[in-house]
Amino acid sequence: MDYCALGRTGVRISRVVLGLGNVGGIGSAPELFGKAGESEEEALALMDAAWAAGVTCFDTAASYGGGRSETAIGTWLASRGHPVHVVTKVFFSVTGDRADRGLAPDRIRREVEGSLRRLGLERIDLYMIHEPDPDTQLGDTLEALDGLVRAGKVGAIGASNVDGVYLEEALAVSAEHGLARFEWVQNEYNLLARGAEHDVFPICEREGLGFTPFSPLAGGWLTGKYRRGRAYPAGSRMTLRPGPYSELENERTFDALEALETAAHDRDVASATLALAWVLSHPRVTAAVVGPRRPEHLEPAIAAAGLALSPAERDELSAFFG
Repeated sequence: MDYCALGRTGVRISRVVLGLGNVGGIGSAPELFGKAGESEEEALALMDAAWAAGVTCFDTAASYGGGRSETAIGTWLASRGHPVHVVTKVFFSVTGDRADRGLAPDRIRREVEGSLRRLGLERIDLYMIHEPDPDTQLGDTLEALDGLVRAGKVGAIGASNVDGVYLEEALAVSAEHGLARFEWVQNEYNLLARGAEHDVFPICEREGLGFTPFSPLAGGWLTGKYRRGRAYPAGSRMTLRPGPYSELENERTFDALEALETAAHDRDVASATLALAWVLSHPRVTAAVVGPRRPEHLEPAIAAAGLALSPAERDELSAFFG
């Protein structure tokens, strides 16, 4: 496993980050809290396997599984004692109350205390906004986050699900008022979702920001589990929460997936390994957040971390997907 600096945070992380968004639910969906996803016992096994493979960064959010993901990480940290960096996020409700959301200063201060308690930590190394809040002034949000950094409750701050316009404005506000700035970005990035290349990557390069993409396998679409003309596997994301990926259900996508599978076969690797290697080979990508459901699902990610692709190979794979 390789390790690298996450922007200017002063933190070095493994190039594969363990995403624990499916512990006690599926992401931040209240209707699935406690009804889907991995149990705490299964989550502990995942964390054990990740640590054994050299993964030193775990990614979660207060709202994942209604707090169950953070709680499982806290249990693992207390029982194993291994030094890992924890990324957690604020925006969505931990209780499932759809009115309890956003980035208002009082809410951020309240939510970080809940995260610290569930994680069993006195300080969260890496704290992110889960998405922008149109109902709160950006300056107010940044002042609240800056206060957490100054108080020692948070080490560094980052932003998820942001576009270039929002990121530019946030960096300008932080610079103007001497506030802690977003030091890394976590957006979706994979062979089927390349928007970050156009507006976010140039800013990351100019400002020295890290980039840790989520969904590098497009919710499982790049693993080969979803095939033309076949029913989707029971318990898969497309049977539990298909909305974010329903637009991929078309012949063009299946053509590209079959081309990817052939290219992977020619290299004697899994489709997932090749797709992850494509993500990790981009010079703007610091590390990729992967969300395995079982310990053995980590294997393609670990293999990808050791598979170097040339620019020509990246271009070849990109061309499959247009």
